[in-house]
Amino acid sequence: MSTAAVLLLAALVATVLLTMQRSNPPTASPTTTSASPSETPTPTPTPETPPPPPPPTLPELPPGVLNVLVIGSDIRGNAREAADRQAATGERADHRADMLMLMHIPADRQRAYGISIMRDTWVSIPGYGQSKVNASLEIGGPPLVVETVGTLLNTRIDHYVMIDFEGFKVLTDALGGIDVDVAVPFTATHDTGHTFTPGINRLGGQAALEFVRERYAFIDGDYQRVRNQQAFVRGIMAHMLGTGKVMDPASAIGVIGAVAPYVTTEPGFDAMAMATLAFGLRGIDPAASVFFTLPTAGTGFSADGQSIVLPDYAGIAAVRDALAVDGMAAYAAARGL
Repeated sequence: MSTAAVLLLAALVATVLLTMQRSNPPTASPTTTSASPSETPTPTPTPETPPPPPPPTLPELPPGVLNVLVIGSDIRGNAREAADRQAATGERADHRADMLMLMHIPADRQRAYGISIMRDTWVSIPGYGQSKVNASLEIGGPPLVVETVGTLLNTRIDHYVMIDFEGFKVLTDALGGIDVDVAVPFTATHDTGHTFTPGINRLGGQAALEFVRERYAFIDGDYQRVRNQQAFVRGIMAHMLGTGKVMDPASAIGVIGAVAPYVTTEPGFDAMAMATLAFGLRGIDPAASVFFTLPTAGTGFSADGQSIVLPDYAGIAAVRDALAVDGMAAYAAARGL
């Protein structure tokens, strides 16, 4: 190889090496440094949990006495539908009042007075004439029952609650059964023939219906039946008030909402209005409450031959007078009730 060629080759190699050095600079010697801690990642903000809604509230009842009429319909169907048809058509309905009880609440709201009206009591039905008081339901529905009882007692009735047989059973079961103090033991003469023993009996819906309907098992028939109805209503009061079911607005709304579908009331007295009433009566003492039957003068027959209960007009007048002046406490005390 010639000297020129060698020089040329050397120059080319040098050029290549120089180019490599420029494109790949030497790596710096590693230096030892203290390890720095890694940075903590910033947490992702969590959406705030909304505060719970405020507890429900119910208004206080207005001051003064309250009268609520409890009507038990003997219809084998739906009492509400029957009442709606009556209101729409003005025609009679195939049911009568198997139970009538005026629940009178004095202004102090410390106790209740349950006044049973015998279903065969012979009274004047407004716009119709003389008949058994239970016929007022057949003739004109709950509004005529309210008018008839209000006229009989010369008192304002603020609300009514009507229930039929099926609703009564379902309502009782919905409450888990009711403890009832059975004063007169008996075996029912209808339906399942349930036997009721002396003392406290826990009654489910079917047994409760047999309890409040029975009359043939007793010497005094309907008189003992209304006493049993009073015992059952007292049991409901003790259950509702003694178990705290209406002691706060939320509880009252809940329990009344559960039973409201099974009762019929006047327009405007809806579940919330009933819950307001129940909550407003939370201070009532069931044990101190008084139940009695509107005075009667025995039984007899009407001019057209119907078996009836004769009204004790003087006794009824005394009840009217007590209701008029919020004086049921004095009335009851004077008669040892």
